[in-house]
Amino acid sequence: MKTKLVLWGTDANELKVLIAISLRALENKIDIWTFPEDTVTEEFGKRMMDEWRVGKDLEFPEGYTHMERELTISEGLLPDDLKVTRGDLIQRAQTEWHFAVLSAKLNEAYQTEFAELKEKIDKLTSYDSSAWDSLKVFWNKVQSQVRDKNLFREHADNLRDGTNELFAKLKALRNTLDEEFNTLSKEHFEKFHATLEGIEKRISEGMNLTVIFDELKKIQREFKDTRFNKEHRSKLWQKIDDAFKSVKEKKFGNNAYNESTPLDRIQRRYDGLLSAIEKMERSIQRDRDDLAFQNKKVENSEGQLEAQIRQAKIKMIDERIRSKEEKLSDMLKTKAELEAKIASLQAKAAKEKEIQEAKKAAKEKIASQIKDAEESRSEADEEKLKKAAEAIKDKKSPSDDSLLGAIGTTMSETLEDVVDTIKAVAEVVGDKIEEKVEEIKEDIAKAKEEEE
Repeated sequence: MKTKLVLWGTDANELKVLIAISLRALENKIDIWTFPEDTVTEEFGKRMMDEWRVGKDLEFPEGYTHMERELTISEGLLPDDLKVTRGDLIQRAQTEWHFAVLSAKLNEAYQTEFAELKEKIDKLTSYDSSAWDSLKVFWNKVQSQVRDKNLFREHADNLRDGTNELFAKLKALRNTLDEEFNTLSKEHFEKFHATLEGIEKRISEGMNLTVIFDELKKIQREFKDTRFNKEHRSKLWQKIDDAFKSVKEKKFGNNAYNESTPLDRIQRRYDGLLSAIEKMERSIQRDRDDLAFQNKKVENSEGQLEAQIRQAKIKMIDERIRSKEEKLSDMLKTKAELEAKIASLQAKAAKEKEIQEAKKAAKEKIASQIKDAEESRSEADEEKLKKAAEAIKDKKSPSDDSLLGAIGTTMSETLEDVVDTIKAVAEVVGDKIEEKVEEIKEDIAKAKEEEE
């Protein structure tokens, strides 16, 4: 959670100013600086956004004003004379910062308890099971607050790191515990390694990839729930990852998605969006469940501080749900747009398919008609075609005129016979005959006119 904001707004005189806001959680106060527009260079504005906002110190130019305010849930972060266009950022920061103040107080209480434990353990010269148990009880309480997200990550990490140091000191006094853990980790490692070796062999032999993929997912789940030392976990994770990649390459090939149609690409994008929508809906539902849980727990809170924390969390969860629902709305709009594109491309593909099928049917019909014509041709026509072909063969360099003459003496009265004749002669003289097809058609037409 960020504890600093930088945004543009206007002051009481409607002049544009850069506004910087910082939270002091332990003191329950906020600092507000305003910088007139004419004092804010492009470099300073960028550094405020990129550096100061994330916690780095920055020297401010002269001409700024500073004010300090109490953080309350009922009043706004900014005084009434300061206006900003992004009011949603201010509202969200107010709910989050109120929670941050309460969380800081809770962290301070745990830090005091931790200091007492540390003093006791630092004095130990031999292993003390009661100290171990006390540390476990303390850490369980911290973890409970972490699971409920009542502590910020940096607070939880700090307590975790300190607790780990104390555990490490106790473990150093109980070396057998580490030895047992490493022995157990090695046993688990060898078991998983042998299983993965067998799977790799089955992949190379081309066994059922779907079954293997399901087995790998099961192994991955078991792996996450099994305790390993760092070295064993790293090696097994790499081996599981390599096995997944091998299955995918065998199943889809290296270039499975290199060549795809626009419809394929949009469909993959659509499928990914559906998955993202499903995740977002589950996330919203989890927040709603968490909200119901907090509303129920707030009635049974132990002490005023815990009740205040839960009230703050309720407001923060409400804001988180609202933000996620806005994103979900945008995702649903995109889904509708993609569905329209998919429908359009599918219609286009269907039309193209109809055209291709029509072309194919036309070709098949023509081929069928030619075959029927060849089968129905009389023996006399076949003899004429044979003589025409022989006549052309006898000429070493047949001219176009002699070629036309040979065809004219042998062709029948119908255009279909002329086409068949041309095909037969073309087998003898090659592509030259095709150049005279149109002229032949004209000669036939003229001949028919003269006969009439």
